[in-house]
Amino acid sequence: MGAHSRTHTTGAVRAADPVRPEPAGRDRYFDALRAVALVRVVAYHTFGWAWAGLVFPSMGVMFGLAGTLMARSLQRPALTVIRGRVRRLLPPFWFWGVFVLAAMLLHGWMPGRQVVYWVVPLGDPPGDAWGEQAWEILWYLRTYLWFVLLSPPLLRVFRLAPVPVLLASLVPVLAFRFVWQPPDDRLGAALWDLATFLCCWLLGFAHQEGVLARLRPAAVAPLALGALAFGGWYAFAHQAEYGTYDLDENPLAQAFWSAGFVALLMYAKARSRTDFAGLVRFRRLDRLVTVFNARAVTIYLWHEIALILAVPLIDRFWDVPAFEAYLPLDSQWFMFGVGWVLIAVFVLLCGWVEDVAARRQPRLLPGGGTARMGP
Repeated sequence: MGAHSRTHTTGAVRAADPVRPEPAGRDRYFDALRAVALVRVVAYHTFGWAWAGLVFPSMGVMFGLAGTLMARSLQRPALTVIRGRVRRLLPPFWFWGVFVLAAMLLHGWMPGRQVVYWVVPLGDPPGDAWGEQAWEILWYLRTYLWFVLLSPPLLRVFRLAPVPVLLASLVPVLAFRFVWQPPDDRLGAALWDLATFLCCWLLGFAHQEGVLARLRPAAVAPLALGALAFGGWYAFAHQAEYGTYDLDENPLAQAFWSAGFVALLMYAKARSRTDFAGLVRFRRLDRLVTVFNARAVTIYLWHEIALILAVPLIDRFWDVPAFEAYLPLDSQWFMFGVGWVLIAVFVLLCGWVEDVAARRQPRLLPGGGTARMGP
């Protein structure tokens, strides 16, 4: 977001030879999407734009890309794949967590037994309100980890009836909204997030397994556009209930909008087979996309801390008359820029942990290759 497709197709599927899954390797189309998704995440956490998720639902896109990579990897033994994914995820998380935990402990926080979730984030790790801006993003890592663990049985079920399973993947979020509300605790939060992004993860499966490539546009476009229409309508129609039309506050709207958006992105890729290979002609941009992908976990984990540190740093700029006179110190765009400078510093200082986790030789900046996990 595979193996050889073993699908039962519907009447909407072409009676053509199975489409061979794409070979493993670097795909600049997916690389570019992941880079855009990360930029959008940082922008959203800087400006708080409610409309950002409607323009580009980053989390749904990242789960879709991760689902594609997971399906591709499961051509190998499932236990090996899961162990590799977990190994790539946990060391960067632990390294980041040492600093966040130390800061909260020095601030007077006292952990309980739930601190075990700082070792393996199968549930939301605990923390205090003072450090919430830093640790609240961990829901994505928790959801990603559960999807990784569930992928072997999910892929087996998906291969039995791809299209019906894909359509049915939106039923859980509907059931949680209208039939049964999950508890307001760690379990409930995990269930909500899994239900919200399940369709996006399975769309990654559908792309890798060649299912999307065999579907006619007349079958995909109405369903994808219908999901977008319902998700958008539900977000705006329930502003009073949620206090905003922001998709991040409305799981049902998020689920349908993200599913429709990711379906169109994946289908465009499957039909056109574009790989953005021409990106290599723009060396600096191509290198930037490479860095974003090889340091995706680092960027995701450290970006909130960078934004937090940007505030007191800019406050110090006001003490310099030249900075006060010539720099837009009160602009959020300036904070956005300073945040990215600090993110770059964290990539240089901490990105090597991703190399160690992947059993590669540590590098200050990657020169090639693609991150396998993908925020």
